[in-house]
Amino acid sequence: MAACKGFIPLVIAALLGTATPALAWGPTGHRASSKIAEAYLTPTARKHITAIIGAESLAQASTWADEMRSNPAPYWRKIAPPLHYVTVPPGQSYAEVGASPKGDAVTALAGFKRTLLNPASSLSEQLLALRFTIHIIADLHQPLHVGNGSDRGGTQVSVKLMGKRSDLHSVWDSGMIKQRELSYSEWAQWLGREITEQDVKRWSEPDPLVWIAESASLREGIYPAEKSLSWPYLYAHMPAVQLRLKQSGVRLAAYLNWLWAQYELQR
Repeated sequence: MAACKGFIPLVIAALLGTATPALAWGPTGHRASSKIAEAYLTPTARKHITAIIGAESLAQASTWADEMRSNPAPYWRKIAPPLHYVTVPPGQSYAEVGASPKGDAVTALAGFKRTLLNPASSLSEQLLALRFTIHIIADLHQPLHVGNGSDRGGTQVSVKLMGKRSDLHSVWDSGMIKQRELSYSEWAQWLGREITEQDVKRWSEPDPLVWIAESASLREGIYPAEKSLSWPYLYAHMPAVQLRLKQSGVRLAAYLNWLWAQYELQR
């Protein structure tokens, strides 16, 4: 019991002290995005993914990086938090700004790519890299995970959603998604039906700088003039939520397909 009493404050302090938003899309959004991706994987990508995660689905793997935030290990306390987001001030691009000294989602993807392309990487290293990669790609499609550098990804913007206290980041992570009362598989099924062959061709871009630029552009229009958000806000912005979930699913598959095509070429 004494150990638990010491551990709980440590977890709370770590969560409150970080400048990182707590989640992106929430479990439902992450799982829906990953479920969509499964329909677009190549046989080569499927083979390599199964070799690493076995029977675990992409949807199961997608929330792992958030679930590990309570792990007291130094990696999850000090190294992992900045890897969920990037910071791009208004009027600038990621290429102009670059990563912070602590790293970010872009540097994480690059590092995890090296791990997954390295035949000498251990299975545990590959598992962490794959699960985190799946998570980060969805993160970068949530507009407030491309922060403006002034409000911690909208977590400092207090609002009410349908009369309940919240913050703008949480509204985009899960608040609007929860309003539909759909499971992640229902989201994936409904959104997946809307994706056309032309959409797949247009969205199959494995470059994270493209996704970041899109999120930064969307971010500028989602800050509300009023602090009390209800149906008009949902009506105005739900199409963007749905678009980003669809795009993140297609891009996740495109990235993993590209990654293991690279692996096969270097063999």
